[in-house]
Amino acid sequence: MITQKTVQEVMNIARVEDVIGDFINLKRRGVNMIGNCPFHDEKTPSFTVSPSKNIYKCFGCGKGGDSVRFIMDHEHLSFPEAVRFLAARYRIEIEETENTAQEIEQKQVTDSLYIVNDFARDYFTDVLFNRSEGRNIGLSYFKERGYRESTIKKFQLGYATEERDEFTKKAIDKKFNIEHLRTLGLTSKSDLDFFRSRVMFTIHNVSGKVVAFAGRTLSSDKKQPKYINSPESEIYNKRAVLYGLFFAKEAIRKADECILVEGYTDVITLHQGQIENVVASSGTSLTREQIRLIKRYTPNIKIIYDGDPAGIKAALRGLDLVLESDMNVKLVLLPDGQDPDSFLAAQGTEAFPRISP
Repeated sequence: MITQKTVQEVMNIARVEDVIGDFINLKRRGVNMIGNCPFHDEKTPSFTVSPSKNIYKCFGCGKGGDSVRFIMDHEHLSFPEAVRFLAARYRIEIEETENTAQEIEQKQVTDSLYIVNDFARDYFTDVLFNRSEGRNIGLSYFKERGYRESTIKKFQLGYATEERDEFTKKAIDKKFNIEHLRTLGLTSKSDLDFFRSRVMFTIHNVSGKVVAFAGRTLSSDKKQPKYINSPESEIYNKRAVLYGLFFAKEAIRKADECILVEGYTDVITLHQGQIENVVASSGTSLTREQIRLIKRYTPNIKIIYDGDPAGIKAALRGLDLVLESDMNVKLVLLPDGQDPDSFLAAQGTEAFPRISP
């Protein structure tokens, strides 16, 4: 259990305006600051932050409290988890008394899942760069798309071999729990590797932790799904994750606009083209949870989906959801048969600012 001394230190150091400012845009109004409440949809800002009192209050929905309470409500964390979150942000050393057996067990499980995913990421990237199969197939594919090595490493791309159970055996040799491998969807119920003969995309949460993977086949076999993804787990809720947000959040805040695309490669290509305020809903239709995630950083969204009928339909559906969330939205329609990735390759980076909504 975290000591009261540490809790008080976190309370004293974690300025509420700084903590909340990491998630929503605040504007100065006299001695206070205001912004749109992240806990309910509103047109007129009613969310007030008082730096002098080190508290916040929403006069629309009634939520209020200090910096720890905000992190608890916003990130859906327990009190100890919120204190740890802020302690890490401010580099405060945590003093603890002995935790309960249940708390220890729960934390160990969560930590173990993240550690297993880190091992998987390292395995896939190692195969990509250091194995002939990875270099000849996976690395060649990424380089054909024009990705620089620095971009490949930044997004932690990788490759899964064609071997039936190589990854699983290596994980077991490293003493990883087989049930954790199954929970994360890395290993099937029959103890075979779930991802095989695919280029791998690592999916991060907003704080940069690896929560899932997506594997793309390079085979021309139409019977194989183009993409397969990790299942949902204790650390991965696909409805509440945006691909690339960890790399894009500061650029989104700076530009005061988020560009929303469909696919992993769209995000990577635009980032490499120095358009970094871009994320993807990848693997799921745009959700309200994802929209709220964007709203932490900006009220402005520009949707640039593929120029085919499916892309146009998805864009219009997303448009309605964004408007329901009382955000500003622009819709960019690309030529038929093109996506942001191919359009950028054909037109160049400067084409995107010129596109009219």
